Amino acid sequence: MKGLFVTGTDTGVGKTMISCGLAAVLKEKKMDVGVFKPLLSGISRDHPESDTSLLKQSSQTALTYEDITPFAFKEPLAPYVAGKLEGNEVRIEDVLRCWEKIKGKHEYFIVEGAGGISVPLGENFLVSHLIKALHLPIVIVARPNLGTVNHIFLTVQYAKSIGLTIAGIVINGISDHPDLAEKTNPNVIEELCGVPIIGITPKLKEITKLNIRKMVNDHVDVTFLLNQMKAKIN
Repeated sequence: MKGLFVTGTDTGVGKTMISCGLAAVLKEKKMDVGVFKPLLSGISRDHPESDTSLLKQSSQTALTYEDITPFAFKEPLAPYVAGKLEGNEVRIEDVLRCWEKIKGKHEYFIVEGAGGISVPLGENFLVSHLIKALHLPIVIVARPNLGTVNHIFLTVQYAKSIGLTIAGIVINGISDHPDLAEKTNPNVIEELCGVPIIGITPKLKEITKLNIRKMVNDHVDVTFLLNQMKAKIN
């Protein structure tokens, strides 16, 4: 099974938009793509605006909402905290058991984490542990403005320290009139981190499935990512 794990430097940086865009572009290329967002907090899986629902629509997978997101919690908190409040703590074994049930149903998968790479999903169970267990290269999504260099550097250094493969970085949501920080950050990040920036995506005025797919198609080096996955296009 081939694919990518989309993680972030923080919550709200646009992981779902990039994940959806990648899934939609792969689907457009006639590739057999599925999606997996194992833990979700703060919204029901089948809500039309949930990450789960958006991922399902973008990939056009036949997987159910429960297949894509086996664990969902009411409160908009880190999954570990939200799960504890409900008396439903998730172990990595629980997630991997769900993964085993679906991973053979598609040739490629886009997997989305929750928040940043070190967000706790369960007791002694971080997003990074799940990435390592799935053996997928990661795409790091980050915001474009002042302060992002620090967040990206720390994320990259931690990922490297535990042996994760970094496919590249996407700087998401750059403004129409970028300030000096937004203009200079990409070069600083590549120089400092030694990881390629594979996309600098604009801030969308209207978030639609079509606009997200076009944004990723136009502004993310999907060909580079396909090579990272050793993918074959039909």
